Amino acid sequence: MFQTIPFVDWTNGAIVMTVIFALVILGLVGFVMYFINTAGKNKDSK
Repeated sequence: MFQTIPFVDWTNGAIVMTVIFALVILGLVGFVMYFINTAGKNKDSK
C-alpha cells in the first residue's frame, strides 16, 4: 500500500507554465540589460 507521490505532475500543463515563466524571466533580464546600456548614453548626448 506504499504510494509514491510524484514531485512534479507533468500532465497538468507544468511544461507550458515552465516555458512561459522562462520567457518572462528572459524578457525581464533583457529589459534590464537594455535599460543599463541606454541609461549612460543619455548623459553623453547633450
